Amino acid sequence: MEIPKTYDPRQAEERHYVRWEAQGCFAPEVNQDPSAPVFTISIPPPNITGSLHMGHALQHTLMDVLTRHRRMCGHRTLWLPGTDHASISTQLVVSRELKKERLTRHDLGREKFVERVWQWKAESGGQITKQMRREGASVDWSRERFTMDEGLSRAVREVFVRLYEEGSIYRGARLINWCPNDQTVLSDLEVEKTPQAGKLYYLQYPVKGSDRRVTVATTRPETMLGDTAVAVSPNDERYRDLIGTTLILPLVNREIPIIADEYVDPEFGTGAVKITPAHDPNDYEMGARHNLPQVIVIDQHARMTEEAGAEFTGLDRYAAREKVVQQFEALGLLEKVVDYEFSISKCERCKTVIEPLISTQWFCRMSEMPRLALDLMNREKKPQFYPEVPYEKVYTDWLENLRDWTISRQLWWGHQIPAWYDEAGNVYVARSEEEARSKAGTNALTQDPDVLDTWFSSALWPFSTLGWPEETADLETFYPTSVLVTGRDIIFLWVSRMVMAGLKFVGAEPFQDVIITGTVLDKHGQRMSKTKGNGVDPMDVFEKYGVDATRLTLAGASAGTDIRWNDNQVESYRNFANKIWNAARFCLLNSEGASVGRGFAGDPQDWALHDRWITSRLNRTARDVGAALDGYQFHEAVYALYHFFWDDFCDWYIELSKTDVTAVDATSQRDAARSRVITVLEQALRLLHPFMPFITEELWQRLPGIGAESLHAAYRGAKVEPTVMLTAYPEADARLIDARAEAEMQAVIELISRVRSIRSELGLKPGEQIQLFVGPANNGLTGLFDESVTAQIKRLTRAAEVSFKSEMTADVVGRASARAALGGGLEVAVPLQGLIDFAQERERLRKERGKLQDEAEKLEKQLANPKFVDRAPADKVNELRQRLTDIEQRIKALEQMLEALAE
Repeated sequence: MEIPKTYDPRQAEERHYVRWEAQGCFAPEVNQDPSAPVFTISIPPPNITGSLHMGHALQHTLMDVLTRHRRMCGHRTLWLPGTDHASISTQLVVSRELKKERLTRHDLGREKFVERVWQWKAESGGQITKQMRREGASVDWSRERFTMDEGLSRAVREVFVRLYEEGSIYRGARLINWCPNDQTVLSDLEVEKTPQAGKLYYLQYPVKGSDRRVTVATTRPETMLGDTAVAVSPNDERYRDLIGTTLILPLVNREIPIIADEYVDPEFGTGAVKITPAHDPNDYEMGARHNLPQVIVIDQHARMTEEAGAEFTGLDRYAAREKVVQQFEALGLLEKVVDYEFSISKCERCKTVIEPLISTQWFCRMSEMPRLALDLMNREKKPQFYPEVPYEKVYTDWLENLRDWTISRQLWWGHQIPAWYDEAGNVYVARSEEEARSKAGTNALTQDPDVLDTWFSSALWPFSTLGWPEETADLETFYPTSVLVTGRDIIFLWVSRMVMAGLKFVGAEPFQDVIITGTVLDKHGQRMSKTKGNGVDPMDVFEKYGVDATRLTLAGASAGTDIRWNDNQVESYRNFANKIWNAARFCLLNSEGASVGRGFAGDPQDWALHDRWITSRLNRTARDVGAALDGYQFHEAVYALYHFFWDDFCDWYIELSKTDVTAVDATSQRDAARSRVITVLEQALRLLHPFMPFITEELWQRLPGIGAESLHAAYRGAKVEPTVMLTAYPEADARLIDARAEAEMQAVIELISRVRSIRSELGLKPGEQIQLFVGPANNGLTGLFDESVTAQIKRLTRAAEVSFKSEMTADVVGRASARAALGGGLEVAVPLQGLIDFAQERERLRKERGKLQDEAEKLEKQLANPKFVDRAPADKVNELRQRLTDIEQRIKALEQMLEALAE
């Protein structure tokens, strides 16, 4: 059979993905079993402005592994793709495009601007979906969704209207987070708090009718122009006599009261706190408790208003700060200024410092829906978080402390709020303008100009994408979804809101499990970012190392913790892909007369040891990988697959089978041996396919004997070409897991490995024949060295003769012998007369003895620790004790060897 000498990842990636997609292999309809279990994942929709980054690559890899695995298990799988309209980011991108034409969105007007955004989306907004195809993501593209598709928009309007009609959505003036740069309100979750070195200003306010002054400490002196009170703790003896008295607010000469409130911390600053209800969230709450007036002194452009006073009107907030400080100093009212580090609130997207402002906005009450989610967790422990600690508590703590959600945004791109106003200002919330006109009894209506927070529509994603509010077949079949794969940074923004929305509107949780991934960091452990210039582009990695190697790197490092990106690791997995290719190439070049599924006939106990061993290892690996995937332990699955393919199959089974496989004469024995190797390879490719889809498909397609009958029973009626992705995922047959065969084969492998090490260390030439002594012969393990096993040992160690001795004394094997202690009390000896420099050999033995003595000392300390022995699993303790016994035996043998080589 013809097969290229080297693997070309790019060629395989392009050819197979196109074929899979064209034939509908990703759609659930490919499954012909009406009783098939269902497995569903909704992709966290990336922004249409975005391109693939390592976080996407990690999460998409894990989702694809799960989807491909369940598909091969015969499940009706749906991995539903889509993108998010990303209101702020997308509006900004298109506004920048207009700026190149010397235009603003206001020059176009709202309708034309929105048309321009749709045009941009059609031309440039699909980059990330193209990149997902490059990843090998087996999503059902026929069901691709966009958060502003008409069907999803209808779901948004339906939810808004229902919540409004029950009183859960309302419009009112409250303190909100305002971004002066983006000119829109932000929810608390869109605001990042970062530590910053700044100043703490101590300002003195005179007490009316007295010489006394009250000092307040603030990081924002400019807001004092809007102060309407000073608050102290009711238990603070320093100010108890001043509670209820009046202060003269400097610069504006406004009279403000001193009030008492439990919120005030007497230990902070001076214990007296200036209260600016219109420009601070905590002050807003205190102002509401004490019915304080709200004086707005900063506007939406972060400039001072007329309320701040004539000499401040129009100043930027920071210029106003300087002027306030200067005037306090001139008046002798600036007590001191000290360096101070505090958290500052910034827009998560553009990093502009947020301005808390009183604004009329739309809000969603967070009272009933959080309780639904908390009740579900308390009652059924859903969703189940992986890892559970700390994320379940992070999730529940958030739900228990939710404040009303600001859902309106001052943007043009997005879901426009379905509320209309008549000329008298009355509001009509409706599913359409026609319905609003009917409610109002007039056509003279104006729609609210604001749009909804992007996360409002994202909260509906698991069911709106399936056709809700219609009772569609997809909704009935694929909701609730099976698992969500996402990052810890959006547990609040997205995960909690999806759970609340799903319970509220569909009556069921949106997913059973939530896998929280770590963050992919750079090689120094820093977050990747454009500003730092330390990002790694997955597309570059794909190009350099191949998609499969990149996927395996990400899955292998995924244990719920952050991942440090390392090119050396992905390079090692590229080498792994090459190792697979070379091993498969050997099998295929020697496949005449072979066929998948043949060769393993009759009673397994009659098979050769290496055949029983590889069958056991294959089934054990299938069991371990299946269990790891069921528990979302991707790194454990990768570890098991890597070591089976590299160590068991490539390094040993092929070598042990090579004589029969490469026999010149065409015999039934040769055909059977070739079929056994090909069959193991085929099963191993199936196991590996969810992680490395392209190389496994490329090789599987070349195997002799594969065809439509190779597919899982659920797909045999589908009109698709045979593909490994629709075969049955190997399930472990417990009857074929043979611990004895594995132990015996391990003894053979250890013997061969140690003799090879001796040859290497002694610098023996490949053609130089040696003699082996193995013993003591009364050890139970020597019984496994039958004629065929002995022949394997001779061939793989280049030994002229293998002799089994009842004693391994110097008189029997010769004083000048290189010895290696094996497990189970066995030894192997290589007579060295005429082969080596005896002084060099003595040095080697001393080094090996030293390493073993160090290891034994560590084990003895560990086993002498009662805390370890009491707490560790009994199997682990027994394993360490056995290891210590083996080491002691090896040290004894090494000392005998040194004695034999004594000068």
